[in-house]
Amino acid sequence: MAPRIARVFSENNLYQYIDTLRRRREKRQHEGVFFLEGVRPINQALAQGWRVTTFAYAPERGLSSWARDILAQSQAETHVELPTALLAKLSNKSEPSELLALLAMPPDDLARITLTPDLLVVLCDRPASPGNLGSIIRSCDALGAHGVIMTGHSVDLYDPETISASVGSLFALPVVRLPSPRALAPWMEQARQRLGGLTMVGCDEAGEMLLWEQDFRGPTLLVMGNEKWGMSAAYREQCDIITRIPMAGSASSLNVASATSIFLYEIARQRGRAAGSR
Repeated sequence: MAPRIARVFSENNLYQYIDTLRRRREKRQHEGVFFLEGVRPINQALAQGWRVTTFAYAPERGLSSWARDILAQSQAETHVELPTALLAKLSNKSEPSELLALLAMPPDDLARITLTPDLLVVLCDRPASPGNLGSIIRSCDALGAHGVIMTGHSVDLYDPETISASVGSLFALPVVRLPSPRALAPWMEQARQRLGGLTMVGCDEAGEMLLWEQDFRGPTLLVMGNEKWGMSAAYREQCDIITRIPMAGSASSLNVASATSIFLYEIARQRGRAAGSR
């Protein structure tokens, strides 16, 4: 079925709906829909099969072949045509994107993370910064993780800043939100039964083992704590081992996104060596 064409000439209800989804977490959660713009994120979302409900664009400014091709193949329910000035007001960019999109959120179902023999999942305990969360997702995508789990009261996964910081990796990697550590327990039990084990490794500046002393070649759940408070007591008790990054100089800790990348690189190094690669 061809998309419905909606023409907007003022800041009417449809305009306000898109703008509120861009600005307000509560509205995104209630609707199960979020705002997206940018060539790379839209390309990634479409390539990975995410469902677009709406495209918005300004016909008067002229569209590139990229935008025309996407609209021609669109399976969105609605195409919103609006003046350039209104498109610019909706955009988060200094140079507005050609296309703005609304996408449906996938279910927060841990079954989206495939249980492979070399499973590597990063668990973010109450992440507070959208920039950090987006960077962690990007590093996980680049360095071989199979998924990301978020638990507790956290920054919004679908905040435009989080999405921008992930540079499209959000759409290539399963990211699942859970309300608490308790909600993780059934999946942990299932993973351990299916895989014959799953090591839960915490990252903390007071860890008893250096990160390269830990064997990461088996199925691993890597727990990264909150930027200010670190890991919660619940995860600290559940971890099989708590490891640390050795520090020099006056710094006592690293930005959580940087720390996650260091851990992921060490895991990739160990697994590459085990596979006989350089």
